[in-house]
Amino acid sequence: MRTFQSFPRLAQIALHWGLILLLLGVSVGSICALFLWLLDQVTQLRFLHPSLLFGLPVAGIGVALLYQRYGGRAAAGNNLIIDEIHKPGGGVPFCMAPLVLFGTVISHLFGASVGREGTAVQIGGSFAAAIGRLFRLNDRAMRLFLMAGIAAGFGAVFGTPVAGAIFGLEVLTLGRLDYAALLPVAVASIVADWTCHAWGIHHAAYHVGFRGIPSADGTMFHVDALLLVKVSFAAVCFGLASRAFASGVHRLAGIFQKLCPPAWLRPALGGVLTILLAGLLGTRDYLGLGVTSPDIDGASIMNFFGHGYYPWSWFWKLVFTLVALASGFKGGEVTPLFFIGAGLGNALSPVLGVPADLLAGVGFVAVFAGAANTPLACTFMAIELFGATDVVYYAAGCFIAYLASGHSGIYQAQRIGTPKTSLALERSGAVLRDLRK
Repeated sequence: MRTFQSFPRLAQIALHWGLILLLLGVSVGSICALFLWLLDQVTQLRFLHPSLLFGLPVAGIGVALLYQRYGGRAAAGNNLIIDEIHKPGGGVPFCMAPLVLFGTVISHLFGASVGREGTAVQIGGSFAAAIGRLFRLNDRAMRLFLMAGIAAGFGAVFGTPVAGAIFGLEVLTLGRLDYAALLPVAVASIVADWTCHAWGIHHAAYHVGFRGIPSADGTMFHVDALLLVKVSFAAVCFGLASRAFASGVHRLAGIFQKLCPPAWLRPALGGVLTILLAGLLGTRDYLGLGVTSPDIDGASIMNFFGHGYYPWSWFWKLVFTLVALASGFKGGEVTPLFFIGAGLGNALSPVLGVPADLLAGVGFVAVFAGAANTPLACTFMAIELFGATDVVYYAAGCFIAYLASGHSGIYQAQRIGTPKTSLALERSGAVLRDLRK
């Protein structure tokens, strides 16, 4: 009887949340569609006009001055959103969305080695905060809504709605998920992805042809023991690469701060170093996202899946990206991490005797899993991008890389819910930025 009496109230709550989540998903999906279209346009323009690279230092200064004048709290980026979810404070300013969108597009136009996930997450978080304030959500509801905003941005920008939903839950705290937000993050991520697709945006299609090893009787089984051992060894390397990336960004940022105290001038230094590196190597393969290359046989994520052998490309992409992010260029870390992981998988494949497409796929998600501390989201991402046939290898890669990366990460506002191993000295509730200090 009590259930029937409360039904109108439950229906009202469901309708209220359904409408605001729909508004969030459509808004974030539409802006992400615009963002992805702009990225494609500026990338093609940069391919056609290589000399744009020489404008990178000036472009970096311009964006830095824009943030210095108008950014305020928005300059903290993804970490501000995570902090606001853990402990509400001054809120997430709406100016974060246009600033990071413009800054990232400019970074890509002139060749900075940055990604796009950070931009999408900040777009999602800033829209969620604005809509939440419009509907006067309380702190608990705003927390869930910000998680939904993260999921919407991630799911739309990569075309992986399930991974986006899990990412929105998993990225906040190591080893702990808040299932109260499960339905909101799923709705927001799916609607945002649908909306982005409805605008005519298509994501890169990655092909993993490996489909198992025949058993003695000729049937195909989903896992081979020896191959799994080899993939597990590679996963340790992926986790160490994750740790090197996360630690490298923060250490190099400290060096830039000492060498160049004015924050607005640091991107100029990073831009000059990028130009020198590109000239030294004689290639533009490590500029921008790296999904494709201006050279048909150049190092790129697409070519790592069995279209050549690129033994050191992962290392050079790591260097280019550390320089760009540590010096203050705007963008994300994830697509460069995809490049580093797929490139490292490509480099290890002949050494370990593992099919290049399989190990590139495992590295693609595993390095990100270790750097972002999101092994479940990355496993689902592998399924959505590559298919479920090789899921055991993807899961092993993500889980082992997560453990091997230690208590480091690209998001310094993450908390430790459960330490990664029983031997870890880190305490529950600690913030990654405090551990680094």
